[in-house]
Amino acid sequence: MTQFKALWVEKDARQNSFVQRIVTRDTADLPAGEVLIRVHYSSLNFKDALSAMGNRAVTKHYPHTPGIDASGVIVASDHPDWEPGQEVIVTGYDLGMNTSGGFGQYIRVPAQWLVPLPAGLSLYDAMALGTAGLTVALSISKLLRMGLKPEAGYVFVTGATGGVGSLSVALLKQLGYSVAASTGKLEQADYLSRLGANMILDRETLFEGNDKPLLKPRWAAAIDTVGGDILFNVIKSLQYGGIVACCGMVASPEFSANVYPFILRGVSLLGVDSVEGSIKTKQLMWQKLASDWRIKALPLIAREIPLTLLPEYTQQIFRGKVVGRIVVNMQSV
Repeated sequence: MTQFKALWVEKDARQNSFVQRIVTRDTADLPAGEVLIRVHYSSLNFKDALSAMGNRAVTKHYPHTPGIDASGVIVASDHPDWEPGQEVIVTGYDLGMNTSGGFGQYIRVPAQWLVPLPAGLSLYDAMALGTAGLTVALSISKLLRMGLKPEAGYVFVTGATGGVGSLSVALLKQLGYSVAASTGKLEQADYLSRLGANMILDRETLFEGNDKPLLKPRWAAAIDTVGGDILFNVIKSLQYGGIVACCGMVASPEFSANVYPFILRGVSLLGVDSVEGSIKTKQLMWQKLASDWRIKALPLIAREIPLTLLPEYTQQIFRGKVVGRIVVNMQSV
């Protein structure tokens, strides 16, 4: 048995709210699983903030330790494919939702959730990317399989200052695409330009034309991280044969739609899931992110915080105040 530090979220019955604090736990209290991992880094995602705020759609039972991402070193294994000392990545599945997550210095998980850390990435790099980077790789892979070429025109990225948005802008530009980016944080225009955005739009302009069945065709493709009516206005603005990869819903999981863009312009809406996808697909995406798709702008996008600052930063990301990616150094307390 080993004691360790973790973010602990529990309900305060007196205030009818959820509180976060750093506590000491014991590895004996972790859930069942074949592999015990010492977590070196995690990352902060919007889903983690929802869990930390007591959102029952994400986490059903409390007290709980969130953290849907983790990178670290195996310290014990009951599975023949994994040995102590191996460096690994764990993202998605039930980690940090109802299974004690990466905001603890140790996790115990099923062996089938693990991806070996690929050559070319450090444990820090893996969490600078995290679920966000995996989502971007899956999104761009889908766009490429649909035949998207740089000469087709602009690729539009919504929520561009967020984790998925920032990484999308950087990787698309790196791959030779012209990128248009929308944000509600126009004060971050210089940041987006440095990532490679050729055009920056105010998010508010994306609500214009909600009452119209079609809008002027502008984009060859898009990566949408926000959902809601913004998503359908993006769909209505695609060129003939355009494609949008849908991978987020921070604005809303619902939108009003009609069939005109799909029938009259032949556009395609592609769903992207980074949680329950096959481990083979995840391994392939991580290999690409470590090699051909290694994001050169990662130091500009990611910054590091210690575990002790997590309660403050979960509040910030929940309120939309965070730009880029937050890497949590789980060994810095």
